[in-house]
Amino acid sequence: MSDRLTAQMAFLNEACRLKSVIRGTTLCDGSRYENSGEHSWHIALYAMTLGEHAPEDVNISRVIRMLLLHDLVEIDAGDAPIFGDHDPAEMTAKEDAAAKRIFGLLPIDQAAAFRALWDEFEANESPDAQFAKSLDRFQPPNQNLASGGGSWVDYGTDYETFEARVGSKIENGAPGLWNWLKPHAFGWFNSNR
Repeated sequence: MSDRLTAQMAFLNEACRLKSVIRGTTLCDGSRYENSGEHSWHIALYAMTLGEHAPEDVNISRVIRMLLLHDLVEIDAGDAPIFGDHDPAEMTAKEDAAAKRIFGLLPIDQAAAFRALWDEFEANESPDAQFAKSLDRFQPPNQNLASGGGSWVDYGTDYETFEARVGSKIENGAPGLWNWLKPHAFGWFNSNR
């Protein structure tokens, strides 16, 4: 038991480092940029709150678990802002190496289970992963709307880029959320050109 608990604590202590990874999105009040730990907590809360808008076959408990794990790889790989300029293949390789290292801190059974959830989220093929990925894309625009533009202003984003990089990902797993967000975002971009 002590070896298992020691491994679990090593993982949890490492996970704490996620709170030091700064993202490209500000808090809703615009006072500062959020960290990845805050983001993971916030979208898990999004899942609990907005679960009724998920397709019927989505298991919200699994979605929450995916969302709590999905950004742990940023401890090693860093954040890749959706409107930023980065090499997707290079980022995928960094994230895969990070997942192997970070989940590998856990006892073998937990490492395999956590990694499987992370891989499922990344593949974005199951209904649970699609809803989780949609929430991951839905939260930042809402923070941008609340903060007067946030990362849209920082990255000089236009509506067409926003719709191409974010819209289809939200619509894929949560069409009702996209239908709600689309006119709000369009209105912001239209009034801030």
